[in-house]
Amino acid sequence: MIDFRTPAPVPGSLDVTWNHGRRGEPQIQTHVYDEHTVILRQSKRLNYEAPFMFLLFGNERALLLDTGATESFPLRATVDTLIQDWLKINPRLTYELIVAHTHGHGDHVAADPQFADRPDTTTVAHEPAAVRTFFGFGDESTGAVPFDLGGRVLEVLGTPGHHQASITIYDPWTGLLLTGDTILPGRLYIEDQQAFRTTMDTLVAFAETHPVTHVLGCHVEMTRRPGRDYALGAQFQPRERALQMPPTVLTDIQRATAKAAGKPGIHPHPDFILYLEPGQREQRHLLRRARIRQLQEKFLNP
Repeated sequence: MIDFRTPAPVPGSLDVTWNHGRRGEPQIQTHVYDEHTVILRQSKRLNYEAPFMFLLFGNERALLLDTGATESFPLRATVDTLIQDWLKINPRLTYELIVAHTHGHGDHVAADPQFADRPDTTTVAHEPAAVRTFFGFGDESTGAVPFDLGGRVLEVLGTPGHHQASITIYDPWTGLLLTGDTILPGRLYIEDQQAFRTTMDTLVAFAETHPVTHVLGCHVEMTRRPGRDYALGAQFQPRERALQMPPTVLTDIQRATAKAAGKPGIHPHPDFILYLEPGQREQRHLLRRARIRQLQEKFLNP
Protein backbone atom coordinates (compact mmCIF):
# COMPACT_ATOMS: atom_id res chain seq x y z
CA MET A 1 0.00 0.00 0.00
CA ILE A 2 1.29 3.44 -0.96
CA ASP A 3 1.43 6.00 1.84
CA PHE A 4 -0.19 9.12 0.39
CA ARG A 5 -0.18 10.98 3.70
CA THR A 6 3.48 11.43 4.61
CA PRO A 7 5.49 13.17 3.45
CA ALA A 8 3.12 15.48 1.63
CA PRO A 9 2.96 17.53 -0.42
CA VAL A 10 5.62 15.83 -2.52
CA PRO A 11 7.60 17.67 -5.20
CA GLY A 12 6.55 17.19 -8.80
CA SER A 13 7.77 18.28 -12.22
CA LEU A 14 6.24 20.98 -14.36
CA ASP A 15 9.33 21.15 -16.54
CA VAL A 16 7.40 20.63 -19.75
CA THR A 17 6.85 22.39 -23.05
CA TRP A 18 3.22 21.84 -23.90
CA ASN A 19 2.22 21.12 -27.47
CA HIS A 20 0.64 24.31 -28.71
CA GLY A 21 -0.78 23.58 -32.14
CA ARG A 22 2.17 22.97 -34.44
CA ARG A 23 1.35 20.79 -37.41
CA GLY A 24 2.18 17.12 -36.91
CA GLU A 25 1.97 17.10 -33.11
CA PRO A 26 0.10 14.17 -31.46
CA GLN A 27 -3.59 14.47 -30.65
CA ILE A 28 -2.87 14.07 -26.94
CA GLN A 29 0.21 14.85 -24.88
CA THR A 30 1.01 13.32 -21.49
CA HIS A 31 3.33 14.61 -18.79
CA VAL A 32 4.20 12.71 -15.61
CA TYR A 33 4.05 15.18 -12.72
CA ASP A 34 5.06 12.44 -10.31
CA GLU A 35 4.79 8.64 -10.32
CA HIS A 36 1.12 8.79 -9.26
CA THR A 37 -0.02 11.93 -11.13
CA VAL A 38 -0.28 12.56 -14.89
CA ILE A 39 -1.31 15.72 -16.74
CA LEU A 40 -2.75 15.34 -20.25
CA ARG A 41 -3.46 17.94 -22.91
CA GLN A 42 -5.51 17.68 -26.07
CA SER A 43 -3.89 19.20 -29.15
CA LYS A 44 -5.01 22.61 -30.39
CA ARG A 45 -4.78 21.14 -33.89
CA LEU A 46 -7.67 18.89 -32.92
CA ASN A 47 -9.71 21.51 -31.09
CA TYR A 48 -8.75 25.08 -30.29
CA GLU A 49 -9.86 24.67 -26.66
CA ALA A 50 -6.88 22.31 -26.04
CA PRO A 51 -8.14 21.35 -22.58
CA PHE A 52 -5.96 19.82 -19.90
CA MET A 53 -7.04 16.65 -18.13
CA PHE A 54 -5.68 15.03 -14.99
CA LEU A 55 -5.17 11.40 -13.97
CA LEU A 56 -4.64 10.75 -10.25
CA PHE A 57 -3.78 7.28 -8.92
CA GLY A 58 -4.79 5.98 -5.48
CA ASN A 59 -4.44 2.55 -3.92
CA GLU A 60 -7.93 1.40 -4.94
CA ARG A 61 -8.95 3.59 -7.86
CA ALA A 62 -7.81 6.28 -10.24
CA LEU A 63 -9.58 9.54 -11.05
CA LEU A 64 -9.68 10.93 -14.58
CA LEU A 65 -10.74 14.55 -14.35
CA ASP A 66 -12.37 15.70 -17.63
CA THR A 67 -12.46 13.97 -21.02
CA GLY A 68 -11.70 16.69 -23.55
CA ALA A 69 -13.33 18.66 -26.32
CA THR A 70 -13.95 15.98 -28.97
CA GLU A 71 -15.36 12.47 -28.78
CA SER A 72 -12.88 11.02 -31.22
CA PHE A 73 -9.25 11.12 -30.06
CA PRO A 74 -7.15 8.47 -28.31
CA LEU A 75 -8.03 9.35 -24.71
CA ARG A 76 -9.31 5.91 -23.67
CA ALA A 77 -6.29 4.16 -25.19
CA THR A 78 -3.90 6.62 -23.54
CA VAL A 79 -5.55 6.29 -20.13
CA ASP A 80 -5.64 2.48 -20.40
CA THR A 81 -1.92 2.41 -21.17
CA LEU A 82 -1.11 4.74 -18.29
CA ILE A 83 -3.12 2.58 -15.88
CA GLN A 84 -1.55 -0.63 -17.17
CA ASP A 85 1.93 0.86 -16.73
CA TRP A 86 1.08 2.00 -13.19
CA LEU A 87 -0.28 -1.45 -12.30
CA LYS A 88 2.90 -3.13 -13.49
CA ILE A 89 4.75 -1.24 -10.77
CA ASN A 90 1.90 -1.30 -8.24
CA PRO A 91 0.04 -4.61 -8.81
CA ARG A 92 -3.60 -4.87 -7.70
CA LEU A 93 -6.12 -7.68 -8.15
CA THR A 94 -8.78 -5.14 -9.11
CA TYR A 95 -8.58 -1.45 -9.89
CA GLU A 96 -11.34 1.04 -10.58
CA LEU A 97 -11.49 4.19 -12.67
CA ILE A 98 -13.66 7.17 -11.84
CA VAL A 99 -14.33 9.61 -14.69
CA ALA A 100 -15.47 12.98 -13.36
CA HIS A 101 -15.49 16.58 -14.58
CA THR A 102 -14.48 20.02 -13.41
CA HIS A 103 -17.79 21.19 -14.90
CA GLY A 104 -20.27 20.29 -17.59
CA HIS A 105 -19.28 22.40 -20.61
CA GLY A 106 -18.82 20.45 -23.83
CA ASP A 107 -15.05 20.87 -24.08
CA HIS A 108 -14.66 18.92 -20.82
CA VAL A 109 -17.09 16.02 -21.31
CA ALA A 110 -17.02 15.17 -25.03
CA ALA A 111 -15.14 11.86 -24.81
CA ASP A 112 -17.25 10.39 -22.00
CA PRO A 113 -18.73 7.80 -24.42
CA GLN A 114 -15.26 6.24 -24.82
CA PHE A 115 -15.55 4.92 -21.26
CA ALA A 116 -19.14 3.67 -21.42
CA ASP A 117 -18.17 0.01 -21.82
CA ARG A 118 -14.92 0.08 -19.84
CA PRO A 119 -14.92 -2.50 -16.98
CA ASP A 120 -14.67 -1.30 -13.39
CA THR A 121 -15.39 2.26 -14.48
CA THR A 122 -17.84 4.84 -13.18
CA THR A 123 -18.55 7.95 -15.24
CA VAL A 124 -20.09 10.73 -13.18
CA ALA A 125 -22.86 12.58 -15.01
CA HIS A 126 -22.12 16.29 -15.25
CA GLU A 127 -25.52 17.73 -14.37
CA PRO A 128 -25.52 19.64 -11.04
CA ALA A 129 -27.83 17.18 -9.24
CA ALA A 130 -25.70 14.20 -10.32
CA VAL A 131 -22.50 15.89 -9.16
CA ARG A 132 -24.05 16.73 -5.78
CA THR A 133 -25.27 13.18 -5.31
CA PHE A 134 -22.04 11.44 -6.34
CA PHE A 135 -19.71 13.50 -4.20
CA GLY A 136 -22.18 13.92 -1.34
CA PHE A 137 -22.54 17.69 -1.29
CA GLY A 138 -26.09 17.57 0.00
CA ASP A 139 -28.64 20.06 -1.29
CA GLU A 140 -26.13 22.66 -2.47
CA SER A 141 -23.14 22.33 -4.80
CA THR A 142 -20.90 24.17 -2.34
CA GLY A 143 -18.66 23.36 0.59
CA ALA A 144 -15.89 20.76 0.69
CA VAL A 145 -16.21 16.98 0.86
CA PRO A 146 -13.56 14.22 0.95
CA PHE A 147 -13.19 11.75 -1.91
CA ASP A 148 -10.98 8.75 -1.21
CA LEU A 149 -9.02 7.07 -4.02
CA GLY A 150 -7.64 4.58 -1.51
CA GLY A 151 -5.39 6.40 0.92
CA ARG A 152 -5.17 9.39 -1.39
CA VAL A 153 -8.02 11.46 0.01
CA LEU A 154 -8.93 14.42 -2.18
CA GLU A 155 -10.92 17.45 -1.10
CA VAL A 156 -13.72 18.28 -3.55
CA LEU A 157 -15.02 21.84 -3.32
CA GLY A 158 -18.20 23.08 -4.94
CA THR A 159 -17.15 26.25 -6.78
CA PRO A 160 -20.03 27.64 -8.89
CA GLY A 161 -19.90 30.92 -10.76
CA HIS A 162 -18.44 29.87 -14.09
CA HIS A 163 -20.84 26.93 -14.23
CA GLN A 164 -23.45 25.75 -11.77
CA ALA A 165 -21.80 22.35 -11.36
CA SER A 166 -18.17 23.56 -11.24
CA ILE A 167 -15.93 21.80 -8.75
CA THR A 168 -12.34 22.33 -7.63
CA ILE A 169 -10.23 19.42 -6.44
CA TYR A 170 -7.44 19.74 -3.91
CA ASP A 171 -4.91 16.91 -3.74
CA PRO A 172 -2.97 16.86 -0.45
CA TRP A 173 -0.41 14.43 -1.92
CA THR A 174 0.85 16.99 -4.46
CA GLY A 175 -0.65 20.21 -3.09
CA LEU A 176 -2.21 20.81 -6.50
CA LEU A 177 -5.45 22.79 -6.68
CA LEU A 178 -7.28 21.75 -9.85
CA THR A 179 -9.66 24.56 -10.72
CA GLY A 180 -11.11 23.74 -14.14
CA ASP A 181 -12.28 26.93 -15.87
CA THR A 182 -12.88 28.78 -12.62
CA ILE A 183 -9.24 29.86 -12.45
CA LEU A 184 -6.82 29.65 -15.36
CA PRO A 185 -4.34 31.83 -17.22
CA GLY A 186 -6.89 33.23 -19.64
CA ARG A 187 -10.47 34.42 -19.92
CA LEU A 188 -12.54 33.80 -16.81
CA TYR A 189 -16.16 33.65 -17.99
CA ILE A 190 -18.36 34.43 -15.00
CA GLU A 191 -22.03 33.67 -15.51
CA ASP A 192 -23.05 34.40 -11.91
CA GLN A 193 -21.11 37.20 -10.24
CA GLN A 194 -22.34 36.61 -6.71
CA ALA A 195 -21.71 32.87 -6.85
CA PHE A 196 -18.23 33.48 -8.27
CA ARG A 197 -17.34 35.97 -5.53
CA THR A 198 -18.48 33.46 -2.91
CA THR A 199 -16.34 30.80 -4.65
CA MET A 200 -13.29 33.04 -4.53
CA ASP A 201 -13.83 33.73 -0.83
CA THR A 202 -14.05 29.96 -0.29
CA LEU A 203 -10.86 29.22 -2.23
CA VAL A 204 -8.84 31.97 -0.57
CA ALA A 205 -9.91 30.75 2.89
CA PHE A 206 -9.16 27.14 1.90
CA ALA A 207 -5.66 28.00 0.68
CA GLU A 208 -4.91 29.75 3.98
CA THR A 209 -5.25 26.44 5.80
CA HIS A 210 -3.92 24.01 3.18
CA PRO A 211 -0.47 23.92 1.50
CA VAL A 212 -1.22 24.72 -2.15
CA THR A 213 1.80 24.24 -4.42
CA HIS A 214 0.26 25.19 -7.78
CA VAL A 215 -3.10 26.24 -9.15
CA LEU A 216 -3.80 24.33 -12.38
CA GLY A 217 -6.73 25.23 -14.61
CA CYS A 218 -7.84 23.50 -17.79
CA HIS A 219 -6.74 25.95 -20.49
CA VAL A 220 -3.93 28.35 -21.34
CA GLU A 221 -5.18 31.43 -23.20
CA MET A 222 -2.67 34.09 -22.11
CA THR A 223 0.48 34.97 -24.00
CA ARG A 224 3.77 35.66 -22.24
CA ARG A 225 2.94 39.35 -22.51
CA PRO A 226 1.08 40.39 -19.32
CA GLY A 227 -2.57 41.17 -19.93
CA ARG A 228 -2.59 39.86 -23.50
CA ASP A 229 -4.61 36.78 -24.46
CA TYR A 230 -4.78 34.74 -27.64
CA ALA A 231 -7.90 35.28 -29.72
CA LEU A 232 -10.83 32.92 -29.31
CA GLY A 233 -10.36 29.97 -31.67
CA ALA A 234 -6.56 30.26 -31.87
CA GLN A 235 -5.07 26.92 -32.91
CA PHE A 236 -1.43 27.98 -32.72
CA GLN A 237 0.01 29.41 -29.51
CA PRO A 238 3.82 29.31 -29.74
CA ARG A 239 4.35 31.93 -27.01
CA GLU A 240 1.75 30.93 -24.45
CA ARG A 241 2.47 31.40 -20.76
CA ALA A 242 2.83 28.49 -18.33
CA LEU A 243 -0.20 26.54 -17.15
CA GLN A 244 0.64 26.72 -13.44
CA MET A 245 -0.31 29.73 -11.35
CA PRO A 246 0.85 30.52 -7.79
CA PRO A 247 -1.60 30.37 -4.88
CA THR A 248 -1.46 34.18 -4.66
CA VAL A 249 -3.58 34.31 -7.83
CA LEU A 250 -6.57 33.35 -5.68
CA THR A 251 -6.35 36.62 -3.77
CA ASP A 252 -5.69 38.54 -6.99
CA ILE A 253 -8.89 37.23 -8.55
CA GLN A 254 -10.85 37.69 -5.33
CA ARG A 255 -9.88 41.38 -5.23
CA ALA A 256 -10.40 41.87 -8.95
CA THR A 257 -13.93 40.46 -8.90
CA ALA A 258 -14.84 42.50 -5.83
CA LYS A 259 -13.57 45.68 -7.52
CA ALA A 260 -15.50 44.90 -10.72
CA ALA A 261 -18.73 43.95 -8.93
CA GLY A 262 -21.79 45.29 -10.71
CA LYS A 263 -19.78 46.18 -13.82
CA PRO A 264 -20.47 43.56 -16.51
CA GLY A 265 -17.94 43.45 -19.29
CA ILE A 266 -14.24 42.80 -19.89
CA HIS A 267 -11.72 43.51 -17.12
CA PRO A 268 -8.10 42.69 -18.10
CA HIS A 269 -5.36 41.82 -15.59
CA PRO A 270 -1.78 40.63 -16.12
CA ASP A 271 -2.46 36.88 -15.70
CA PHE A 272 -6.20 36.64 -16.41
CA ILE A 273 -9.10 38.54 -17.95
CA LEU A 274 -12.48 38.75 -16.24
CA TYR A 275 -15.52 38.40 -18.48
CA LEU A 276 -18.29 39.36 -16.10
CA GLU A 277 -21.66 38.15 -17.34
CA PRO A 278 -20.59 38.71 -20.98
CA GLY A 279 -23.28 39.93 -23.36
CA GLN A 280 -23.56 40.49 -27.11
CA ARG A 281 -20.98 43.27 -27.12
CA GLU A 282 -18.33 41.02 -25.56
CA GLN A 283 -19.28 38.16 -27.88
CA ARG A 284 -18.85 40.38 -30.93
CA HIS A 285 -15.45 41.45 -29.63
CA LEU A 286 -14.35 37.81 -29.25
CA LEU A 287 -15.62 36.80 -32.69
CA ARG A 288 -14.01 39.79 -34.42
CA ARG A 289 -10.62 38.92 -32.94
CA ALA A 290 -11.18 35.26 -33.80
CA ARG A 291 -11.68 36.02 -37.50
CA ILE A 292 -8.51 38.10 -37.62
CA ARG A 293 -6.57 35.35 -35.87
CA GLN A 294 -7.77 32.71 -38.32
CA LEU A 295 -6.33 34.71 -41.19
CA GLN A 296 -3.04 35.23 -39.35
CA GLU A 297 -2.62 31.54 -38.56
CA LYS A 298 -2.60 30.62 -42.24
CA PHE A 299 0.79 32.31 -42.40
CA LEU A 300 2.12 31.84 -38.85
CA ASN A 301 2.02 28.08 -38.44
CA PRO A 302 4.68 26.26 -40.50
